[in-house]
Amino acid sequence: MNIRRQSIISSLVIYSGFAVGLLNTYIFTRQGYFSEEEYGLVTIFIAIATMMSAVAAMAMPSYIFKFHPYYNEHLPPKKNDMISWALLVSFIGFLLVMGAGMAMKHLVIKKFGTNSPQLVTYYYWIFPLGLGLTTYTILEAFAWSLHRSVITNFFREVQWRLFTTILIVLYLSGVVKDFDLFIKLFAFTYPGIAIGLLVYLWWKKDLHFHFSISKVTRRYFGKILALCSFVYTGSLVFTISQVFDTIVIASMLKDGSAKAGIYGLATIMTAIIQAPQRGIIASSIAHLSKAWKDKNIPLIQKIYQRSSINQLIFACAIFLLIWMNFRDGILSFNIKPAYLEAADIFFLLGLTKIIDMGTGVNAQIIATSTFWKFELISGVVLISIMLPLTYILTKNYGLIGPAIGSIVSITIYNILRTAFLWKKFRLFPLSWQSLYTLILAAAVYIVCYFAFKEIHGFSGIVLRSLGFMLLFGIGVIYLKLTPDIAPVWQTIRNKWRSN
Repeated sequence: MNIRRQSIISSLVIYSGFAVGLLNTYIFTRQGYFSEEEYGLVTIFIAIATMMSAVAAMAMPSYIFKFHPYYNEHLPPKKNDMISWALLVSFIGFLLVMGAGMAMKHLVIKKFGTNSPQLVTYYYWIFPLGLGLTTYTILEAFAWSLHRSVITNFFREVQWRLFTTILIVLYLSGVVKDFDLFIKLFAFTYPGIAIGLLVYLWWKKDLHFHFSISKVTRRYFGKILALCSFVYTGSLVFTISQVFDTIVIASMLKDGSAKAGIYGLATIMTAIIQAPQRGIIASSIAHLSKAWKDKNIPLIQKIYQRSSINQLIFACAIFLLIWMNFRDGILSFNIKPAYLEAADIFFLLGLTKIIDMGTGVNAQIIATSTFWKFELISGVVLISIMLPLTYILTKNYGLIGPAIGSIVSITIYNILRTAFLWKKFRLFPLSWQSLYTLILAAAVYIVCYFAFKEIHGFSGIVLRSLGFMLLFGIGVIYLKLTPDIAPVWQTIRNKWRSN
């Protein structure tokens, strides 16, 4: 299955990027290099740029995902005006965001000036970062529709982090003289990967700019406008829900930038769990869009259930590997003790990712269906729960508050979407294998925890990790938890024998 192949390759690329990202995080958090406030500012920059991109994109990625099959079927590549309009609309959207951002700087000073003064100092440098991410997001959606998910994952997950690594090396070697110049150069990392993907698509002759209104655009304009109007709000509220915690921490808690850095470490470790989800989403979007066009419900159910079990297996494995080694990792790698506070945050955010990934690609199935309006409804439910809950819990419980709010709201969000797909199409992600996966993961964790409980430091990390991976891997293969494991395992065995 093409989705399986692209998902595996994409996951490998993404994990390579996370390896680079972990190196960056290690240097950011290690004693003697960057302060918690400086690392926190980097985290806040990314959060605000992500929110800017969600506002500026004007639902153009959803427009591309939904209507690309129609453009592709009825227009030759050089007459396809989809990407031209998508980029133009998102650029206009970003100009509006930038104008609003400049007009509201006084509000930023009021909200962040006390607890995160560095954000106020470097406020305008967030705009190039946001513009780069907006442009890249549009190009990425177009590339996904062309089945080029691997290269987009390389640029987003590997190349962007390599740019950061280069900046860190230049900073530590004294070429970049101070953090002031570092953060200003960091603002151009997303524009860097946007230019890279643009050049790649142009080189592959996939990118053609055509600003004459095509017959497809004319024919579907009403539906495109309706889709973008509804999905825009839904995707916007979902993105806000993802970054709202960091922004609330920076504005409400004392030493907000430093606290955001601690929370950022937990978020980055949690993102490692999410890596397979990104690969599966990237490789399944085009197939789901075509399946809905062809009314192929059995294929959609197959993608839905396989995405669920594959993501659940990976999520449980990576979450427990990190959790059982979190404290030893902080102490053994000489990371500042302040970051030990991120442990409980990671635990809750990790469970949130297991719930989200275990329910499969429900968001993508809804977004590419004729019931895409439900994205707005579920998004409004999510944000109406998450935003006030995050604010109240942060105010009352401090740094752990946003993580509690996240697990509660994301759980309700996924239950709502899963129930919707079952009621409308009899689509359901879970199976008995899902339950067996959870039992296996818990059992292996308990065995490894007690077997290596008294062993700490590097040796403890290595022994626990090897023991867990061996037992969990054997369990997954023996129990045949996923139909995708057999062909992958057979391919590995054949290559091993041929060598």
